[in-house]
Amino acid sequence: MRDGVSEGAQHSNRRHTNCWCQDQQLKWPQIVDLLAQLFVQSLHITFFLRFRDYKNTRPRYRAAFRSFLESEFSEENIDFWLACEDFKSSSDNLKWRAEEIYEEFVKPTACREINVDHRVREKIQESLEKPSHCCFDEAQKHVYLLMLRDSCPRFLHSDAYLSLKRSSNSFTP
Repeated sequence: MRDGVSEGAQHSNRRHTNCWCQDQQLKWPQIVDLLAQLFVQSLHITFFLRFRDYKNTRPRYRAAFRSFLESEFSEENIDFWLACEDFKSSSDNLKWRAEEIYEEFVKPTACREINVDHRVREKIQESLEKPSHCCFDEAQKHVYLLMLRDSCPRFLHSDAYLSLKRSSNSFTP
């Protein structure tokens, strides 16, 4: 007995250090959910680090990702993103090139139409009179985030990616 409190009472007042025993701590389903979220976030970060330098990424990875997008009927996303990157780095014929990108990817009747809202389309259409290097930025960012959230996680779990990863010891996600 210490300070008038029995040993048993002292023990029952202590907080457990094992999170599984504490009432206030996360329960197993919440922990599994949190781990899954962290895993998906790490995949997204991996994708971002690989994708931001897409043109310099290993050719096999590029080809596998593009092939995967083709299998999902969404290769227009990567093609639009690459067209925007080329557009930003070009110095001549901006008006012609902007109209070409608009006709191929943005126009509502485009055969390879990307998924952007009406407001973004109108903004791009208005900018075609005097296009700047950033006239497709909002649409490009939207398409990038679409690939990041949707295509990337599926690709990183696909047989094509897993096979590619196994075949290359030096390849990391």
